[in-house]
Amino acid sequence: MKLSDFDFHLPDDLIATRPARPRSSSRLLVVASECFQDAETIELPNFLAPGDRLVLNDTKVIPARLSGFRRRSGAEGETKAAIEVTLLEPMADGTWSALVKPLRKVRDGECIEFSDILSATVEGRGNGAASLRFNLVGDDFDAALNASGAMPLPPYIEAKRKSDARDMEDYQTVWARASGAVAAPTASLHFDEALLRALDLRGVDRTHVTLHVGAGTFLPVKVDDVRDHEMHAERGVISEEAAREINETRAKGGRIIPVGTTALRLLETAASDDGTLSAWEGATDIFITPGYRFKIADALMTNFHLPKSTLMMLVSAFAGSERIRNVYDHAISEGYRFFSYGDSSLLWPER
Repeated sequence: MKLSDFDFHLPDDLIATRPARPRSSSRLLVVASECFQDAETIELPNFLAPGDRLVLNDTKVIPARLSGFRRRSGAEGETKAAIEVTLLEPMADGTWSALVKPLRKVRDGECIEFSDILSATVEGRGNGAASLRFNLVGDDFDAALNASGAMPLPPYIEAKRKSDARDMEDYQTVWARASGAVAAPTASLHFDEALLRALDLRGVDRTHVTLHVGAGTFLPVKVDDVRDHEMHAERGVISEEAAREINETRAKGGRIIPVGTTALRLLETAASDDGTLSAWEGATDIFITPGYRFKIADALMTNFHLPKSTLMMLVSAFAGSERIRNVYDHAISEGYRFFSYGDSSLLWPER
């Protein structure tokens, strides 16, 4: 498989920079067999059956984008330089792995100040990232980060506008609970209270799992042969209760529909070959490409993805490569909005 197999041309004006309001008024492209149906997300219950179960990622995005400065004394006195930091993940030793711009300008042992109360010391650098130790921990750190940080919007939105106060709400699901993600599970951003009530009335069940989405989700694939791509790892948890609910739904003939590629990747990592699920916790670097045999997902709700991305490979594996090309051609011709703040699709697999 070549990287070019997953390429397509997207008009720039179809990249969404703000979400639909209300959330469930976004568009939903329903794909079953060769039939495409244009709908709105609020209509999602009409395409599901009582006893079906949606699987939702309850990770919570942290305001991981920080602006600060470092001071340095020299022969000409003290100099002050701006530093941009994007937190990646907490490490076992209490430090944070972070992207720092400009990384080549900072030194080990140097202090970066973000506010009157929040600062971090550079403890090491390597592989394009830095190791930062903050002066605060626990609830004090969380409070300071919420006060000083901004939502880490994807590069294709940041290129058009900077993160602002609206993104603190917009770039978070309504059920976000477990802090740790630096990118949102974006298919879930279409859900609001009105849609959740409609799903309840339809008798569609819901289960929460956790996969902390990392910044690696935005890394481009740089190899021509996609089999040579090294997938980033992300931390996830499936509780005993979640596994039991999903197993019971399957035993009763209900369908399992992950909302988003993050929920799907976590389920496929943890499921046994026969689709049975057990409680699970760990890191997954599962890389799903055409030819993969899905074990547990009966359908997938997902946004429209970047050309030549690992997520384009995943949806091609799920719905069929030729079919996905037709789906994306239809979405572009009908003016669907793409990427994190864009519209969504409900994909039934190619059988």
